[in-house]
Amino acid sequence: MNFYYVDLHIHIGRTWTGKPVKITGAKSLTFSNIIEHARHEKGLNMIGIIDSHSPEVILEMESLAASGDIIEHHDGGLAYGDLTVIPGSELEIYDDQCNGPIHVLCYFPTIAIMREFSNWLSHHLKNVQLSSQRIYASGLELQKKVKELGGLFIPAHVFTPFKSLYGKGVHRSLTEVFNPDLIDGIELGLSSNTEMADQIKELHNYTFVTNSDAHSLAKIAREYQVMVMKEPSFKELGMALKTEQGRKIVANYGLDPLLGKYHKTVCAKCLHPAGKEDQICTQCGKNQIVKGVADRIRELRSAQGSPEGRPPYIHQVPLDFIPGLGPKILEKLVNHFGSEMAILHEVPSQALKEVVPAKIAELIMKAREGKVNLAAGGGGKYGKIAD
Repeated sequence: MNFYYVDLHIHIGRTWTGKPVKITGAKSLTFSNIIEHARHEKGLNMIGIIDSHSPEVILEMESLAASGDIIEHHDGGLAYGDLTVIPGSELEIYDDQCNGPIHVLCYFPTIAIMREFSNWLSHHLKNVQLSSQRIYASGLELQKKVKELGGLFIPAHVFTPFKSLYGKGVHRSLTEVFNPDLIDGIELGLSSNTEMADQIKELHNYTFVTNSDAHSLAKIAREYQVMVMKEPSFKELGMALKTEQGRKIVANYGLDPLLGKYHKTVCAKCLHPAGKEDQICTQCGKNQIVKGVADRIRELRSAQGSPEGRPPYIHQVPLDFIPGLGPKILEKLVNHFGSEMAILHEVPSQALKEVVPAKIAELIMKAREGKVNLAAGGGGKYGKIAD
């Protein structure tokens, strides 16, 4: 068995001809740029590119496979050197049953199956070219199709106040929307962690995944997990999510929930703190209160403690959150030490101090050890390091 760094939620901003896919995604987020950056700058071993249903993205994958730049693994996944790409799709469910919108992630083993899924989607979407589109099918219908094609199905960022299973305040159980037996994992999102999510009893049945939901190259791997697998393939990923035959997630790495954009309840207009029952901001008088993830989970609480065998959730501050660590210093660090994973996990303090100012090196070490002071985020604004 081997250890692998895995981020399963990365958006495509543009196709190889420049057409938009994720409207809010950076133009530099093309399929080819993503795999290059994830492998060489971030040091990841497996990534999920979740806008791979877009027809031009499929054409780019087919072109890279034809040229030999990527190779399809016999157990699923696309190998780009020592990086494996899992083709995926993020979709938005909104029907009479689910009262959405709710975002979900679907993953498939091969380009051919992704093309088949894309063709099916073209009859259920207004624009199959774009990311995170509303699908005119129920959650149950989508799950059934994903499983017919041998795919994996994961509800996305399940606690965020917008476009998530629990976050809207409508649903108290995933069984109201999905078949619980056809769910392969639960994505936590940036404003929660394992301890918070395990306050909901029904989630004890699932593996938690922590992913970046990256809308730019820099945000790739701001959250990720370490998986134990025999090799990085689609089949092994499925086994790890089900904790089968020794395959499993051994650690989730993510933001301290305080750094997430929706951790506390605040007014989205002026960011003034609000009570969980407040409707009008006492500071500016606007009706723009956004309930924080922490308050929403308290409303849903049905359990205490995590189930046996749950891997640790390790709070980790992404390098671009470190005060004073801008793009030039980050580039210098990566060029010197090889990848962001090496900087976050392996490089000793003294070696860092030989490359960057001592204050930045000390903050990196404190962040690695969970010893930085944080100011909580909310209402769409990230938290920050308060040191």
